[in-house]
Amino acid sequence: MLLGTHTPRLDDKGRLFLPAKFRDELKAGVVLTKGQDRCVVVWPVAGFEAFAQKLETEALRGNDDIRAYLRVLFSSASDQVPDAQGRISVPAPLREFAHLAREVTVVGNGRTCEIWETAAWESYVAEKEDESYVRPALEVVRNLF
Repeated sequence: MLLGTHTPRLDDKGRLFLPAKFRDELKAGVVLTKGQDRCVVVWPVAGFEAFAQKLETEALRGNDDIRAYLRVLFSSASDQVPDAQGRISVPAPLREFAHLAREVTVVGNGRTCEIWETAAWESYVAEKEDESYVRPALEVVRNLF
């Protein structure tokens, strides 16, 4: 499981050292995609394949909005294997989409992790940690169990 908040830096070539605690889970390969809220989502390759397989149903493909989402998701995706040092390259279009420069924050999100521009992440967290957002979410989670 991918957990925690980490602050690596992008180098001049757009490469990023994956957090050490994520490397074992991601060493077989990753898929980077556009995420919601202007971040880059990093999927373990097997997790992305399972997600994609669930989306490949005729019922979903029959919905215009879902087809549009899938086009954006798959067309922006980049698959790669981390190098021996645990680095991945964030392609320029994904860096531009998420406004990534040198200072980035990598956050674990369970089955995936996300790469955020640090100031955007800090702003997001400040807004979402406000009690008015947390309380309704906790009710939804409680109702799941």
